[in-house]
Amino acid sequence: MTDRPDPRAVVPRSGYRGRFAPSPTGPLHAGSLLSALGSWLLARSAGGEWLVRIEDVDRTREVAGAAAAQLSALSAFGLRPDAPVVYQSHREPLYQQALEKLLDAGAAFECHCSRSQLAAVGGIHRRCVARSDRRDPATRFRVADDSAISFTDRIRGHVQQDVQREVGDFVIRRSDGCWAYQLAVVVDDAAQGITDVVRGADLIGSTARQILLQRALGLPTPRYAHLPLLLDAAGRKLSKSERAHPLDPSDPVPALRSAWRMLGQDVACLLDAADVETLLEQAVANFEPGRIPVKPARSEPAATSHKR
Repeated sequence: MTDRPDPRAVVPRSGYRGRFAPSPTGPLHAGSLLSALGSWLLARSAGGEWLVRIEDVDRTREVAGAAAAQLSALSAFGLRPDAPVVYQSHREPLYQQALEKLLDAGAAFECHCSRSQLAAVGGIHRRCVARSDRRDPATRFRVADDSAISFTDRIRGHVQQDVQREVGDFVIRRSDGCWAYQLAVVVDDAAQGITDVVRGADLIGSTARQILLQRALGLPTPRYAHLPLLLDAAGRKLSKSERAHPLDPSDPVPALRSAWRMLGQDVACLLDAADVETLLEQAVANFEPGRIPVKPARSEPAATSHKR
């Protein structure tokens, strides 16, 4: 993907900076495009910047070549970031610094508990139950007893979670040495100056944990907006479904129209757009954030490629 600025970016900039952060576990599908287009439109409608970050911190799930394919697909769909792409795999020193800060403050601790041991006490870590030390312990964030977190989601309104009761002390570095998503995303959002996190509703349950980490590290808390999930006919999240076929970059307009519809927007606005540039220009001009639905959307076969 080119690092040239997107010509559709509004100048002068507002204070808004959003991002799209896919994991390189496979090609982009219709659900990925829904999140990418939604975050891009919210940034552009605010006169802000839109960045792309490859969240390749989990080496065990990464598929070789997936990141390059994802970036190529985004470019074909006209979604170009306003700054060079960032890769989490290049940012380990930042995560290590954050971990050491939490350990020094007593906000994190080494944990030797196994999943099976925690399952015997309900699966939620509130105290260590391991009977012996492991060679490679995990590191957990220490959740205080009064850790009920609330925030206002731009799409879903008031959200609250009692992290102590519903989650417990959560992992920030795994026993295999991989950095946990919760820590990495908090450090990266702060380092990149992200003001607005726009992502799928499947991640709304992570937000309270991330707010706790932001507070413990002295980092700003961005605004949040969780887009509707894209489901298959059986009601499963598309990324976990056999219907999650790769997008066809050679024919981007139908998939963009489909994503626009699933974002609750007026389909008539884009009917005369025959190319990507025209479609995205019309989309920005006609985008109404208040129309984004809370309920999940259903996938459309025509929005994906069935090529093998």
